[in-house]
Amino acid sequence: MMRCVAVLLLAACVSVQADTYMHNPRGSNNRLNERSANRNNGNRMFDSQNNNRGGYNVGDSTDQASGNEAQQYRMKYFESGPYKTMVADGQLTGQGQSLMTIEWTNQHGCGGDEDTDPHKLNCNIVLQYMCQEDSVTGDDAIRNGRTTQTQNHNRINNLNENQNTANNRKNNAVRDDRGLHEMWDWYDKCYNRERNMGLFTADQKLKTNNGNGYSSAIYTRQNPNGNRRGYECPEERDYYPYWHPSPWKDMAILVSNQSLCEFYQSESFNVKQKYECVETYGAGNTGTAKHWSRWNNEAECTENGGQWLAFTNYLEKAPQLTTQAACEANSGTNGMRYVWGRPEGETAEQCLVALDPPDCQPAPWTRVNHLGNTRGGQASRYEWTMPYFPSDNTQRCVMRLRYNITTDDYDPINTDASQNQNINAGVLSPIEQNPYVDIGADRLALRLAINTAQYGRTFQDRSHAFLIMPRPAGADMAAAKIFNLNVRGKRGNIVQVYPAVEYDFIPNDLEINQGDLVHIQWTGSNTHNNNAPGGDGQTGDAGEGRGGTDRSNIVQMLDRLENFPMPFEQTTMWTEAQVKWIYTGTTNMEPMDLAVNIASSGYYECMKAATCQGDSVQNKNKMNNLLNNAPASYGGALIEFAQGEYFYMGSRNNNFSNRSQKGRLMIK
Repeated sequence: MMRCVAVLLLAACVSVQADTYMHNPRGSNNRLNERSANRNNGNRMFDSQNNNRGGYNVGDSTDQASGNEAQQYRMKYFESGPYKTMVADGQLTGQGQSLMTIEWTNQHGCGGDEDTDPHKLNCNIVLQYMCQEDSVTGDDAIRNGRTTQTQNHNRINNLNENQNTANNRKNNAVRDDRGLHEMWDWYDKCYNRERNMGLFTADQKLKTNNGNGYSSAIYTRQNPNGNRRGYECPEERDYYPYWHPSPWKDMAILVSNQSLCEFYQSESFNVKQKYECVETYGAGNTGTAKHWSRWNNEAECTENGGQWLAFTNYLEKAPQLTTQAACEANSGTNGMRYVWGRPEGETAEQCLVALDPPDCQPAPWTRVNHLGNTRGGQASRYEWTMPYFPSDNTQRCVMRLRYNITTDDYDPINTDASQNQNINAGVLSPIEQNPYVDIGADRLALRLAINTAQYGRTFQDRSHAFLIMPRPAGADMAAAKIFNLNVRGKRGNIVQVYPAVEYDFIPNDLEINQGDLVHIQWTGSNTHNNNAPGGDGQTGDAGEGRGGTDRSNIVQMLDRLENFPMPFEQTTMWTEAQVKWIYTGTTNMEPMDLAVNIASSGYYECMKAATCQGDSVQNKNKMNNLLNNAPASYGGALIEFAQGEYFYMGSRNNNFSNRSQKGRLMIK
């Protein structure tokens, strides 16, 4: 049995509900299109451990609820340019970066420094993403789905099954109308692989039989019964860095103990090969490779006819470099690194675009038992420099945020299976379920509410599927710095939407340099009704316009203290703005065309019929003044603004006299 020590994904001290929610990009918390305050299925895609009320519905492309995935709106971001890693005087120049502000809240606190600013708990935040080419279809295509049902899985009935039987199990399980992040193959190999016996499980009693006679990687201290959520592997979810190859790419790890950064970065699958046992359907390793093996260590793998092979994580493949020599010779071209390795799920080595080590920074400081802001007065944020894909193929991606907390009651780094409770061997776990504590009084003990399944606990949220696109053509595009300006929040007042948030622009205070570009884009749903069941919160969707609908727009105002937009004739925001790209394809726009397009959330493309025919203000049916018939999502415009300071607002979301969907843009 493998006895590999992995750092616990750190966790809560008592058995209370703790949560983390992404607000940009919008976290699903396993929601899809529910017209209720509570989600329908907390097991739909992943194990969030979060409150059922959390999360945002998938975006809609039009003013109507989407009936299929093609009508859903996928946020579209431009990739960074090939120069995003250029260095001058030891510092990144920022040339070619495409920057997305990730925002989230976490309930039980985080941040601080072990030596100078210790917190009450240990914590880290792991940010990851997964991508595939947008052209991928079929059973292995990342998708949101159109129903809230969980994908199926039928366990293996014969450990010696043939390839046809395995294919039939997959084909009979995967449904194209249900959401998919990890693939069926990934969960099936997790189900069939023996669990890592070197991991800390405290005094939890994990199941010892997965139906095939042994305990597998679906059983963990936090998931002792092996419950399934989508095709997520519980062992991979609960431990980081994970010892086995994984489909996820590490973006960043935000820590409360910065001395661990070197460890996390060096152990990340981004840069360190991970090993897996590979067996075949034919004798002597001559047949087709199986997607799973029972064995989790080299000795048992080779003893049972398998090969213990190294796998390499990667950004994308580089099929144009067909030999190891060509691959290595081209490494460094345009700042890109190539590596010769074996992709997870395949057996042939090939040329791969290498990944950087994850960024490692201090975690934002937040209060314990407070699902709110950091010391700086804003929610926790991380600025992601989006990757550059040399193929220039559009990528379909999903993002994952894991919030990992534990107390200082035991060492979360150096505690492993040797401290697992074993009464017969005289080993007591450093923590025990609901222990009694002797306080010294005669025959008086106090009982603590401790759940050892929740010491070293992991919470999670994930985005809906989004796209990363190649940059627009143009001589200056590769080196341009792009800032993404989006909208967070959903329909309702703060009690109705909690633990989500109300509307705001993100970032709502953006200072950039002249020549930088702003990619304005947002998404919203037509099904945020917040109806019953409502759980512990208040149902309803207070606000303006048609019930259940998210709507946003941008209109300029004089300054942030104002609550009224300026007439177009007095605006300066659009006067000298240059449109580098827009979802309509028409970049040669007059200032009034651009102002009308963004103010109407894309309902109108331009002012005059001579410019854009049927979608003009002159020709199209009148837009509702509360944006009811405007699209819930705005398809995006990439704009270079003239130097100056601009204030703007969303015209619909200022009800109750105190809403403040406002923003500031400073071009220095």
